[in-house]
Amino acid sequence: MLSSNKLEEPVFQFLAGTFHQDIDSPEEALQEFLTEESKEYLEFAIIFLTDFIGSEYSDIEKNEYIQSCADGVYFPATGLEPLQWLYQIIEQIREAVKTK
Repeated sequence: MLSSNKLEEPVFQFLAGTFHQDIDSPEEALQEFLTEESKEYLEFAIIFLTDFIGSEYSDIEKNEYIQSCADGVYFPATGLEPLQWLYQIIEQIREAVKTK
C-alpha cells in the first residue's frame, strides 16, 4: 500500500510541493516548477515519476496516492484520471528539458 506519509519520497515531495492547496492553478504551479528547477532536477523528476508509474502498485493505488499528494488539483476538472494527468506532466517536463 502506498502511503503519503513518506516525506522523503521524491514522488511525494514533487506532488505535494508543487501541487498543494495554496496554488492558483495546476498549470501555473507546473510552469513555475519548470522555470525554477534546474535541468538536472527535471531530468531526475522524469526518472522517479516514470519509475513510480511503472511500479508494482495497482493503478487504483497509484491514482489514490497521486490524488492525496497533489491535493491542489481537482481531478474531475481535468477530465483525466490522476495517472493520465501524471503522464501529461512527465511529457511537459520532457519538453521543458529540451529547452533548458
